Amino acid sequence: MTRRLGSGTLVIATHNAGKLKEISALLEPYGVKCISAGSLGLPEPAEDGTTFVQNAMIKARAAAEASGLAALADDSGLSVDALDGRPGVYTADWAERQWFEGEPGRDWYMAMGKVEGLLAQKGADINRSAAFHCVLAIAWPDGESAVYEGLCPGSLTWPPRGELGFGYDPVFVPDGKNQTFAEIDPAQKHASSHRADAFAKLVAEQFGS
Repeated sequence: MTRRLGSGTLVIATHNAGKLKEISALLEPYGVKCISAGSLGLPEPAEDGTTFVQNAMIKARAAAEASGLAALADDSGLSVDALDGRPGVYTADWAERQWFEGEPGRDWYMAMGKVEGLLAQKGADINRSAAFHCVLAIAWPDGESAVYEGLCPGSLTWPPRGELGFGYDPVFVPDGKNQTFAEIDPAQKHASSHRADAFAKLVAEQFGS
């Protein structure tokens, strides 16, 4: 049987206040108090894995070892069938501006354009199937761990549509829908997203009867 968190303090392996708030709200009903790795002054480890699982585990283990507490990390991204699963673990990297492109940061329109450009090179009838992936990894200081994988299949559209999402949301249409993630109500998106799928599996195993 997988080890359970129970109530208590959980380190969320992030320096992003928004992500901490989102995860805290999801776990609050189960008596879990969440604190961020950033608030503890923990460094961000190099995410040099080649899969979502590897990168999530790198972050979770680093936070657990440094804090002495159980830690939760996530890693997520977009995979495109016709691009052999790319951008995959490099989803955010494809949005990184280079020094000669102006101010440092991420340009998601540029990233969406890069994906569309590669698809266009393959012809008008190319398969546009894609999926968002999310991996949640829990690590304990003694080395034990658990992994939960979530998936949201769909397809890519062009040009981008909608103002409600972020990242690649404006070009991603989930299966069974005709609107992009950036066109639907955020609450509806969160209820059916790849992260929701992964969290449902985590809750069922960690807090189920």
